Amino acid sequence: MLWQKDTRVEDWVTRFTVGEDYRWDTLLLPYDIEGTRAHAWGLAQIGLLSAEEFARIEDALGQLLADYEAGHVTVTPADEDCHTVIETYLTEHLGEVGKKIHTGRSRNDQVLTALRLFLREQLRARGRQVHALAEALCRLGDAYDDALMPGYTHLQRAMPTTAGQWALGYAECLLADLDALRHAAGQVNVSPLGSAAGYGVPYLELPREEVARRLGFDGVQTHVTAVQLSRGKLELHVAHALVQVGATLNRMASDLVLFNSAEFGFVELPAEYCTGSSIMPQKQNPDVLELARATYHRLLAEMNVLLTLPANLPSGYHRDLQLTKEAVMRCTLLAGDLLAAMNHVVPGLRFDRERLAEACTPELYATAHALELVRDGVPFREAYRKAAQAVGTRAAPDAADALAAYRVDGFPGRGRPDLLRRRLEAHRDWLEPA
Repeated sequence: MLWQKDTRVEDWVTRFTVGEDYRWDTLLLPYDIEGTRAHAWGLAQIGLLSAEEFARIEDALGQLLADYEAGHVTVTPADEDCHTVIETYLTEHLGEVGKKIHTGRSRNDQVLTALRLFLREQLRARGRQVHALAEALCRLGDAYDDALMPGYTHLQRAMPTTAGQWALGYAECLLADLDALRHAAGQVNVSPLGSAAGYGVPYLELPREEVARRLGFDGVQTHVTAVQLSRGKLELHVAHALVQVGATLNRMASDLVLFNSAEFGFVELPAEYCTGSSIMPQKQNPDVLELARATYHRLLAEMNVLLTLPANLPSGYHRDLQLTKEAVMRCTLLAGDLLAAMNHVVPGLRFDRERLAEACTPELYATAHALELVRDGVPFREAYRKAAQAVGTRAAPDAADALAAYRVDGFPGRGRPDLLRRRLEAHRDWLEPA
């Protein structure tokens, strides 16, 4: 290990301190290469690397990236982290030039640079998945906004809604989640490079802003002590946004599991995303949706690590903070799988119009009856009592008449997927790859 001095470290200490970090650093390696390339450029700008040395480092980093992409390079427990892999590679291939690469930086700002580049890309990818899912729900809104179905409170039939309204409600929630992802992406897109171990470096006039721009960051954390103080906090922004997505999808999946049951029969799930039973030949189980529902709780668990782990730590770096990396990376990957699952299932949903209509029994229209009396001049509380007394005696209205009673956009039969699509379009500027 590059940091090891003359004393021998027990094997169990290495296992305990490295943990699973080397696995996560294998994912971070290409981002660390990108950060190292920019750092080398910065060293060249202040004369610590010659143009020739910088060119050699660039070529070597390019080869290392190619070897990684070909599957020839991984981070091992003996390496401990991706930073060691890079510095060892450069030293082996470039000799004395490779030994210069760590000038002016620490593993602390190095890992945060790689992690923020990773998170920026992951948030864009999750945003694109949310965007696609919201659009799929808008298509369901277009197709089924005239398909009356019961709306429920306390899991009891309450008032009529439509299958389209069900879909558009979730699409609008996902738009709010997309706003949260965008905000989180802005929070993490700030460069920590140059902060080193948290206190800057003497004598070297590192071109922090120029290097940040080269990496596509919006700026730098000016006061270097803020870098370690924000460690875990910025990751929490990411996890919280992903938990919001998970919360929306948790309820959507729960609805679909319920609506797909024989007792409801409102929706047919794509058969290719269901599984069978090992003993019951007739079964078709909504396993994908059940695991999607459960994934929310796994996201919460990772967010809880980020909420609690940095608490009560004094300022500066502490090894406890190493665990925030795994938590936030795991969170982004879990969310990616969750969104992939829902993006496969939702476009294949088929609502059973006949079954929906059968479930729209007359008592659903009691509120409409009361408000019809209000329209004719009866005070609401009196109209409420009359409507309650009439339950069981009045037939359900024709579906077209029931929907015609709604006069405001966003009510049953008055879906506005066009408004949601307009808001979706406004997100394209940050979702496209840089």
